[in-house]
Order: sequence, then structure tokens, then C-alpha cells
Amino acid sequence: MHIGVIGTGYVGLVAGACLAETGNEVVCGDVDEGKIDALRAGQVPIYEPGLEPLVERNVADGRLRFTTDIPEVTRDSEIIFIAVGTPPDEDGSADLRHVLDVAAVIGDSMNGEKIVVTKSTVPVGTARRVRETIEGRTDHPVHVCSNPEFLKEGAAIDDFMRPDRVVLGVDSEKARDVLAGLYEPFVRTGNPIIFMDIVSAELTKYVANGMLATRISFMNEVARMCELFGADVSLVRRGVGSDTRIGPTFLFPGPGYGGSCFPKDVKALLRTAEEYGYEFRILKAVEEVNRLQKRLYLEKLERHFAPEGLQGKTIGVWGLAFKPGTDDMRESPSIVLVEGLLERGATVRGHDPAAMGTARRIFGDRIVYCDRDYAAVEEADALVVMTDWLEYRRPNFERIRKLMSSPVVFDARNLYDIKKMRDMGFTYYPLGREAVT
Repeated sequence: MHIGVIGTGYVGLVAGACLAETGNEVVCGDVDEGKIDALRAGQVPIYEPGLEPLVERNVADGRLRFTTDIPEVTRDSEIIFIAVGTPPDEDGSADLRHVLDVAAVIGDSMNGEKIVVTKSTVPVGTARRVRETIEGRTDHPVHVCSNPEFLKEGAAIDDFMRPDRVVLGVDSEKARDVLAGLYEPFVRTGNPIIFMDIVSAELTKYVANGMLATRISFMNEVARMCELFGADVSLVRRGVGSDTRIGPTFLFPGPGYGGSCFPKDVKALLRTAEEYGYEFRILKAVEEVNRLQKRLYLEKLERHFAPEGLQGKTIGVWGLAFKPGTDDMRESPSIVLVEGLLERGATVRGHDPAAMGTARRIFGDRIVYCDRDYAAVEEADALVVMTDWLEYRRPNFERIRKLMSSPVVFDARNLYDIKKMRDMGFTYYPLGREAVT
């Protein structure tokens, strides 16, 4: 099939490369000339394991190309995916300007019957607006569909190639048949293609992310309770997660959720509910819990260093990205921590295996950037582990203790054994478990 993908951000680039991998001819379009020039030169602008070789292979084999000519993408494609950004507006709603601008270009460029698929995360009613925009500019028939993405950063290629499910909102038999054929190679192991009406498909993505954000925030609340009661959240999590009605995933407490999806989608769903006159009380609580959770380890640091405070202290931070496997720092809890430390007069020594470039754009020259993880703990008064990268899970604690000014570790990901930390002489603050003081 001839596929067009408009938008070469995270979703668009992954989708384009994976669709090309199954033999389709894919053209990815973007108005950002710098990004397209970089992609043509073999430079992938985002960090995602496996993406760069996938792009290189399909470009070399002639199945994937890049252009800034969006009308060309429309004319050359049977199916056109809209995968542009939908950043939160000032009121928290999804900003649909880019989506509707693309729809207008598609309408002006139509040269025959097309299937247009919204891949961007968009609120209920967006497909209707896209259809109205296109149909107002062309006499050619158009089928507008919703195909929300469920990619996890750090595992996006595997998620696309072997999805748990494919959700497709359609309102015509032709669109149903064509998209079923397009996705058939990805579901050969039996995972379902779920067809539904378009409004339900649009809502499904927001509900999925809202549910996952709720599970995370619920366990973060449980972790706080465990610290009050003297319970161990790791044991509670295992006991609760073994219930088949609940399951074990997304029950790990941490410093709060971040990234490009959960914060934005929770806000957008809240805003959409308000527009329809409904107060989504649970999601309001989820958002507030997450806001407070991002400040938790800053507060733990303040309590530990009271009464003298953090002024003049050196704090090592392991992990700046919001999760391992990505360089994405959007809404990362580490930003709240680092900014709070800087405001209180501390020196921050930061390390991340992938997000150092991103961190420089956020913090400038206000922190010390360490190329090696152990460099971040040199002369540090405390180490805070914010992201559970694999290389942080089994460090050389003897080396760390010798490098630090004082052996104090704040573990926001519960990576370390309490007994081992006690035996090695560390002051240790995990999350929802017994502290070693």
C-alpha cells in the first residue's frame, strides 16, 4: 500500500518506519525542514531503541522517504495518517490547530478517494472536525478514521510490531477492510483488531492513559501510607498484584508520572469532561496526587538536612528522563527535584544515559553534567535515584561510599536492598519501605 504519515515526531516516525518494515511504501511529511534534512541524512531526532536501524534499513530499501511537501504526501497516498502534536492549551485542553491545519492541506490536495486516519491523541469529536474540514475543501470522497496509538517510550518498536491490540474507529466498510489488511501483519499471533465507532475509539486512548495514571497515583498514595504504618509497599504490591482482577502492572510506586502522554492526556480528559458538564473527580485527585508526589523527594531531602538546609550542599541525581529507555524529559519528576534544589542553593551533579542533551536545553549551565554515573556522586552530600535505568540497579556501593562526602542515598525507585544498605553503612531513604537512618 502507499501510505502517507504527516508529522515525524515520536508517533509519526515510529509508525512510518514500522509500516514500511512490512512492505508498504511510506512517505513521511513534516513542515520542519531541519528535521526532514536530518532524517534524509540518516539522523533520527529522537532516542528510541531500535528506531534508527529500522529507519536506515527501510530508507536504503526504498520503502521509506521524507519530504516537506505535505500536498505531495496526500496525492501519493491511499491512506494518510495524521500524527502531528496536540500539545495542551492554556486551559489543559488539547490544541488541535496542527491537526486541523493538516486536514485543510489534505482537503486542498485531494486527487481521489482517500482514507484519513487520526493517529494523534485527540479528544472526542476531532474526527468529525477533520472530516468537516476536508469535505469543505474537496469533492472527492474521504473516509476519516480514528486509530489511537498505545506506544510505550523505550519499547515503541515492539509495541507497534507486536501490539496488545489495535483499536480502529471506522464508519465505512471500505475503511474497515483496508485498515484490517494494513494491520494484519502485526496481529498474526492472535491479538485483536478491535473495530468500534469513531467516538469510542477517540475516548479509548484517553481512558487507557487515565486508568494507568490512576494506578500509579494510587500506589504512590499507598507508599506514603506504608511509611506511616511501617509496612513494606513492595510486599503490599505483590499481594495486591497477584489478584487476577487487578494484575501486577503499573503498581510500582515512584516519584510521579511524567512524559508526553499521561500528564497531557489526564488534563485533556478533565477538560473534555468539563466541556460536557461533568466533573471527573477521580482524575482531579490523580492529577493532584501526582503534583504532590513530584515534590516528595525534595521534601525528604529537606527533612534530612534540617535544620541547616540545602544551601551549599552537593546533590547527585541519577536519572533525568521521566523513565528509562528514552531521552524524554517532558513533565519529568527530576525537573521538579532539580529546580527545587537549585532554588534552595544546592549544587546538582546530574547523570542520565540518554537525556543529557535534553537536560542541557532545560537547565542550561545551572547544573554539573556528568558523563559517567559515578562522577555524579563525587563529593556529594547525597545521591537521589530518580529513574530506574538498568545501570543504576547494581552499582558498586563500596565505590560510591568512598566517593561521597556522606553516604546518603534517596531511592525514589526502590532499587536497593534495605539490609545491604544498612550493612554497608548508608543512610537510605526508599519509598514506602523502612528507611535506614
